[in-house]
Amino acid sequence: MKFTAAQIAGILDGDVEGNPDVEVSKLSRIEEGTVGSLTFLSNPKYTPFIYSTEASITIVDKNFIAEETLKTTLIKVDDAYKSFSKLLEYYNLVKMNKQGIEQPSFIDKSATIGKDFYLGAFAYVGENVSIGQRVKIYPGSFVGDNVRIGDDVVIFAGAKIYSETVIGNFCVIHSGSVIGADGFGFAPNDSGVYSKIPQTGNVILEDFVDIGANTTIDRATLGSTVIKKGVKLDNQIQIAHNVEIGENTVIAAQTGIAGSTKIGRNCLIGGQVGIVGHLKIGNNVKIQAQSGITRNVKDNEILQGSPALGYADYNKAYVHFRNFQKIVERLSILENKLKEK
Repeated sequence: MKFTAAQIAGILDGDVEGNPDVEVSKLSRIEEGTVGSLTFLSNPKYTPFIYSTEASITIVDKNFIAEETLKTTLIKVDDAYKSFSKLLEYYNLVKMNKQGIEQPSFIDKSATIGKDFYLGAFAYVGENVSIGQRVKIYPGSFVGDNVRIGDDVVIFAGAKIYSETVIGNFCVIHSGSVIGADGFGFAPNDSGVYSKIPQTGNVILEDFVDIGANTTIDRATLGSTVIKKGVKLDNQIQIAHNVEIGENTVIAAQTGIAGSTKIGRNCLIGGQVGIVGHLKIGNNVKIQAQSGITRNVKDNEILQGSPALGYADYNKAYVHFRNFQKIVERLSILENKLKEK
């Protein structure tokens, strides 16, 4: 896809200084700009690069005044950073504007499909599936029986949506994710052999949920595993059966949440956090990376460590952790002096 400076200025409500007909087909950092690329300047420390960049078009603030000759065409806007972000969104919309059903693929005759649907090659849509408007399902994806998908959902290549899953509007599910696999439920018998406990529930994703690549969300044993509106999950996260995650909570990569734990609204959970099962974590909680949560957590707590301590307590204690060997040596000296007396 190619865009002229005039077209981009029209999208951003900006003014062109230079050649309005110059074309770009790719994006670049300003210090790495090449002919045919578009870049932007918002941080003053990168200003020197605007005089050497080979980028064909550069988005700048309206108050930018060049002090040397420029090779790049300028598009002047109120806020270069926000305008570049807007352009990225527009670019993604254009790039992902796929429609139609590629072959080979399979859609069961009992499925209902909304308008402007896209299904990639080698994808599968099962029995009694309901799919809303403007949904895009990329190649190699699987949508099991009785799944319900809302409007404006994107399911990227290779994602697997097991039966009975419910997906709200404006959700994004990235490649390799598995939604609705069985929860980890086994019971030992008298001889120590583990028998599987049937997992008969489902997974519900409410509106505006983003699921990162290779993240797994298990179906409930009974009832539902629920990911509420606006939740953002990073790559490689494990959500166990019957977990609930509250609205607008954000969780970073490699976190694991054990069964039946309930997490509140607006929480921020760092990478590689481990949370044991059957806990209740309040609203507005912040958990630092690599923490281990083994107790219920009240609203607004900030935690760090494993087992996790209050964030301030952890930092105070860490000063002593670092000096522990010196403290031991000082105690030994004191003990020896006491023995001499």
